[in-house]
Amino acid sequence: MQDPNEDTEWNDVLRDFGILPPKDKPKDETEEMVLRLQKEAQVKPYERMTLKELNEAEDDFDEDDMKALEMYRQQRLQEWKNFQKKPKYGDLREISGDQYVKEVTNAQKDVWVVIHLYRSSIPMCLLVNQHLSLLARKFPEIKFVKAIVNSCIQNYHDRCLPTIFVYRNGEIKGRFIGVTECGGTNLKIEELEWKLAQVGAINTDLEESPKQNITDVMMSSVRSASIQDTNSARSNDGESKSYLHRNF
Repeated sequence: MQDPNEDTEWNDVLRDFGILPPKDKPKDETEEMVLRLQKEAQVKPYERMTLKELNEAEDDFDEDDMKALEMYRQQRLQEWKNFQKKPKYGDLREISGDQYVKEVTNAQKDVWVVIHLYRSSIPMCLLVNQHLSLLARKFPEIKFVKAIVNSCIQNYHDRCLPTIFVYRNGEIKGRFIGVTECGGTNLKIEELEWKLAQVGAINTDLEESPKQNITDVMMSSVRSASIQDTNSARSNDGESKSYLHRNF
């Protein structure tokens, strides 16, 4: 049996008389791809819409679009519910010892809580409060609180201040007690952020410890000073030998 799509003169004559149907045109892959992308573009505009816009645009979608639209609407609703449930804080709040259990130990499930026990007469405590206030704004999903130490623990030694505890689900996940563990009197906010990130409380965009950078600079300075001292000593030793040689 002769293929009606075969390129022969006889088939061409038969097509001219309408005996054979027109030859099928070969599919253009580029054209197919363009059509497919256009169709996808028509199906997905809802991904850029608000829930209100989705409801208003329902009449413009076909059956397949409506199925995808419904799935997407449910996804958006769930995301919105999760966002609404997620607590937002954004500041460093003062609490008393009587509120410790409620605000810290029994805080909402899966919420990270950073509490600073301080005494206002200690400069390092004031510095930590200043840094925590800024970090609370940067990480509003984290609960930052502070409490005067005497309201929580009686006769707490000054040498243990500042004291920072990190809680999650009622358990202490990290602790920094005293000036040294908190980062020293020259503590930078990036260093404190790094410490909290190391115990898992926050997701920082810092790629390495800021303290390490400072240490590297200090060590470099020490090495440079040591080399200079060595060169100076050698120079002095050479001058001394030269002097002795000339005079004795």
